[in-house]
Amino acid sequence: MARGITELDVHRAADALVAKGERPTVERVRAHLGTGSPNTVTRLLETWWQSLGSRLHPESPGVKDAPAVVGKLAGQWWALALEHAREAVLAEFSEVREDLALKQEELFVRSKALAGEMSAVHARSEAAIASERIACTRATELQRLVDQLQLQAAELAEQRTAAIQRFEQVEASRQSLYDRLQETEESARSERENLAEHVRSVENRALSDIDRARQEAKTLQTQLASAVKRNTSVETAMRHRLEKAHSATAAAVQRADKQRGRCEALEEQLAKLHNLPADLEAALRRSQATPGPRKTSTKQRVKKKSSKSTNPARESS
Repeated sequence: MARGITELDVHRAADALVAKGERPTVERVRAHLGTGSPNTVTRLLETWWQSLGSRLHPESPGVKDAPAVVGKLAGQWWALALEHAREAVLAEFSEVREDLALKQEELFVRSKALAGEMSAVHARSEAAIASERIACTRATELQRLVDQLQLQAAELAEQRTAAIQRFEQVEASRQSLYDRLQETEESARSERENLAEHVRSVENRALSDIDRARQEAKTLQTQLASAVKRNTSVETAMRHRLEKAHSATAAAVQRADKQRGRCEALEEQLAKLHNLPADLEAALRRSQATPGPRKTSTKQRVKKKSSKSTNPARESS
């Protein structure tokens, strides 16, 4: 871990890149921090991706009461965020793969150049050997040129030694390049496996989150249907009660009309009875003014009159 970077440093750098509208990658996080090895930044950036879902969708106690449309929109938004994250990981993997392809092509070109150089060295070595053989043949044929041929043989031997040394150097370089190529291929294979495992884990988490969102949407739809059914039954019961109340009100109005008619009849009868005391007093005065035998008949007429005036009240009651 270069210069002691922590998980919090990488997470803050990724948040800062997202706030600027940039996708957080390993190179951008390292450029933002100014330090950090690629392996360490990759591992810590993966933990930032893992915590991104919980930060975007914190648990809320009222989510079960949300409308189905809100749940559906939230699920679509979450699926879009996961697709964006998956595209970001695939883009990063594509960049690494292109970089490895360029390095491999460069190594292939260098290896091809070394192979051509080795072929030239082999050709020169074979030419030197052929020259040496010709020189030996000419030495046996031409004794007088022994000294010159020996000198040429010494020169050819030196050239052969130099060629062998160069060949050994080229072989050592080729072996070193081959070892480096093997290490590069092994590192690229390891990186591909790590990236493939990371992509699989991201896809598995995305699928599980999508299944969970679908299940929650189904639950909310079921709750909404049951609530609509309960509201319909309550509305029907209230309608029946309202109809009964209207019927009871109409019956009460009819009874009130009947009672009002009876009250008006009683008031008319009472108005007639208000004049009864005055009539009685006048009748008594007249009876006092008349002789005795007619007085008795006058009282009887008053009693009959009073009984007649009270009978309608009794009948109406």
